[in-house]
Amino acid sequence: MPHGKLRRIHSHFRKADPAILKLLQRMKLEILAQEMDHARYFQKLCREIVSQQLAGKAAHAIHGRFVKLFPGGKVTPHKVLAIPEKKLRAIGMSWAKASYVRDLARKILQKDVDLKNLHALDDEAVVAELVKVKGIGRWTAEMFLIFTLGREDVFSRGDLGLRNGFERVYGRRRAASRKSVERIVARWSPYRSYGSLALWQVADFKED
Repeated sequence: MPHGKLRRIHSHFRKADPAILKLLQRMKLEILAQEMDHARYFQKLCREIVSQQLAGKAAHAIHGRFVKLFPGGKVTPHKVLAIPEKKLRAIGMSWAKASYVRDLARKILQKDVDLKNLHALDDEAVVAELVKVKGIGRWTAEMFLIFTLGREDVFSRGDLGLRNGFERVYGRRRAASRKSVERIVARWSPYRSYGSLALWQVADFKED
């Protein structure tokens, strides 16, 4: 990460939330970068669908098998629709997720969903566009905002990992209070995504 950017993020959290600053200083923080090739948005969304409600290792394994179904690893809407749902199920995808990726492919080809201009939309407009697809809810759209579009001010309130991380950092009582969570997270803006990265890391940390 460029040193100037890192300093700005650390400086912000030094004032806004020293607890998050400590976490950021312990982790190898990388800048969130926008995927510039909009042709890859479809593949990234397929990855997000595959990852829904799965632990990291399981999601990575199934997505890896999914990509191997395509010559050269190039996942496209046309090619997804050419693969029978049974074949998608055979690599570990649920029937529901197989239908979701096919619905995504179909809606793109029918131009019901436009991925090309997502980078130019604000966060809420991106969410509104993506939730047109069966199986893509707000959480999936928010993961796309953070990890594909590189948006720096996103906090996914429905994410279990963030809830667990919040509880570990601030205590169960504050984590259980929506007002308390909202008040703390509001201080992180305009870098709520980096606060999220810190909470995900602490949620995954296993003590000996």
